[in-house]
Amino acid sequence: MAEAAEIQGAVPAPARRRWLRRAVVMLAGTPVLAALVYAPAPPAQAAESPVDVQLSEVAPSAPVKTDTLTISGTVVNNGNEPIKGAHVGLRVGPVVGDRSAIDDVADRSGFRPGTDPAEIDPAFAVKIDSLPSKVSREFTIKVPVNKLDLGKDGVYQLGVSVSGETSGRPYEQVLGIQRTFLPWQPEAAAKRSNLTYAWPLISTTRVTAETGSDETQTPVFIDDSLAAELGPAGRLGQMVSLGKDLPITWVIDPDLLYTVDAMAKGYRIRNPDPAGKPVQGKNKAVAEKWLSDLETAVQGKKVVALPFADPDIASLAHHGKDVSGTLGQLRPATDKAKQAVETVLHVTPSTDFSWPVDGAIDPSIVNVATSAGAHNVLTRSDSLQENGSLGYTPSAARPIGAGTTAVVADAQLSTAFQGDMLSAGNSTLAVQRFLAHTLALNLQNTEEQRSFVVTPQRMPSVSQVGTMAAALRGLQNGRWAQPSDLEAAAAAKPDPGAATQVPGAGQYPESLSKQELPVSAFEKIRTTQNTLDHFKVILAAPERVEIPFGNTTNREMSTSWRGRPEEARVYRDQVQDYLIGLTEKVKVIPKSDATLSGHSATIPVSVQNSLVQDVHNLVLRVRSANPTRLMFDDSGVAEQEVTVQADHSQTLKFTANATASGPVEVTAQLFTKQGVPYGKERKFTVEATEVTPTVMLVIAGGVLLLVLAGIKMYASRKRVAARTAAEESTQPSDESPDTEPQSAGGSGAGETVDR
Repeated sequence: MAEAAEIQGAVPAPARRRWLRRAVVMLAGTPVLAALVYAPAPPAQAAESPVDVQLSEVAPSAPVKTDTLTISGTVVNNGNEPIKGAHVGLRVGPVVGDRSAIDDVADRSGFRPGTDPAEIDPAFAVKIDSLPSKVSREFTIKVPVNKLDLGKDGVYQLGVSVSGETSGRPYEQVLGIQRTFLPWQPEAAAKRSNLTYAWPLISTTRVTAETGSDETQTPVFIDDSLAAELGPAGRLGQMVSLGKDLPITWVIDPDLLYTVDAMAKGYRIRNPDPAGKPVQGKNKAVAEKWLSDLETAVQGKKVVALPFADPDIASLAHHGKDVSGTLGQLRPATDKAKQAVETVLHVTPSTDFSWPVDGAIDPSIVNVATSAGAHNVLTRSDSLQENGSLGYTPSAARPIGAGTTAVVADAQLSTAFQGDMLSAGNSTLAVQRFLAHTLALNLQNTEEQRSFVVTPQRMPSVSQVGTMAAALRGLQNGRWAQPSDLEAAAAAKPDPGAATQVPGAGQYPESLSKQELPVSAFEKIRTTQNTLDHFKVILAAPERVEIPFGNTTNREMSTSWRGRPEEARVYRDQVQDYLIGLTEKVKVIPKSDATLSGHSATIPVSVQNSLVQDVHNLVLRVRSANPTRLMFDDSGVAEQEVTVQADHSQTLKFTANATASGPVEVTAQLFTKQGVPYGKERKFTVEATEVTPTVMLVIAGGVLLLVLAGIKMYASRKRVAARTAAEESTQPSDESPDTEPQSAGGSGAGETVDR
């Protein structure tokens, strides 16, 4: 071993490799070493590759003969030993047989001698003299395409490998490899596939049911996060700026248009403090710019409008259809979709498509999807699967009965960009693999021109959007695929041998089932709708609540809640709480206890309206708990119609009749004209102090006796006074004669008057 180490350090690399080969041959005679030397190699590379190769560019992605192929990237030494005498080489070929072979190659890891092709001319290799541990180096390989010896049209395997030596392996070896694909169709094919790419403009729910107390009904947003998505660097901003130059079909959730349009007209943000008022939104200009750019981008393109708020068709089919009134929301959602697109973008959309999550369908999903009038259901080939008997991939359109067409998107193309595309290496590999599959589709053994559809993830990230756009630009040369739109794909002639059997309910993916809205969600939505129905009948302008709450009902069923069950529950609760708060603004004002003195009196009851609109069609009913003691209008119940102006109160007076003394409980309750109770009932006590006829007779008799007694006493006093006066007149007087008659006359006059 020491000698070998000494020789290794002293002998140049080529001579050292020859020495090692001779040593192996000589030692192979011993049984143990022979077993080690001639042991069969495992099917894959035993040791993990110490060098990671990342490809940041393959340009052109689909070259022609006159092009120069440029491949750029980075090599990273993840091992613990430095690498010496390294180079980055290109390996091309052979043609990959079919689509499954493309996936097999893409999924391989590590270098496989005998399977991976040899390097092309070493003159095109890039040398790296030294690559220390944990260090990266960039590289660029440039090769004229005519030097690649490409033959027939097809998908060629492309490998970029790093070869070199380490201290532990002192001979040249492949230390890392990255595989990708080179689609080769230098001339336009005689038969080109029609390719439809759906470009989804969908976002999460942002608008609440709240409109505050202002007359303009300014919408209130959950937060202001949508502004970042709409900006130039945001997800939705990128989808518009990149999509305007691509051959795509715009698939739009009209609620997004409504939301951005509301931002552009002025909006408010919910205050984090529950007691605080909403604050003014500050991104009006961002919304205006995005809408303007989108309106320009969609001109001349096909636009498909999903039902308003993109309802979760699968959840409706599996959990909502048995909750009364739920499916009735789909038709209005479709009608609103067309109106929103025409109003905001000034184009007429198609509303004839329904898009269940991930294109997964079963019979109940198809039934619900078409219940709102759609005749085309966007599904995917991993749901409505082929049995393989055709030997090729059929066109997307499949008649599945009852006038419904299943538009079957290709699953591999549709999921091509769902991974992490932030890394340039991942993005480049995804683009080349996508292009490889599209070419392989066109080269399948059939003379029929076919139509293929791609339905990517509903809300791709910024990096995913950029990768999707790069792939579509790679197809724009039109040599094996030409752009089409969803309407054309749905109307294309179906392949008579294609599968049309909708998979059964038991085949629906469990992973998707776990994300569906539960039955309780639809029951809560129904409760909110019932509350709204009872509320709007009393309003002078019911559309002021019908429109915002109708939109909110659609949003509560949105596909965007998948994976966010707690947020969805909170949103539903807040909608219900806000509606109840509005209904409670019309109420009977609490009343203190009252006292009723006498046989008849009026009892006032007040109704308050704190809304910003008038209320009518209400009846205020008061009811005595003891009609034998206290009655209203000759019965135990009385009622009056109520109309109250906005932000006012009205007092109504009810005539009460007491038939006996004592406390009586009275209930005041509002009802709609349909007899449905409205709001909380109010209870108060009336203390009746009724005076009966018998008591009145007793009191009258007592008063009469007092009067008679007084008269008798007065007469008696008069008689006594008269006798006294007579006695005094018979006695001599000391007064002069002139005064005596006057005194007597005065007394007599006084008596006469008193009588």
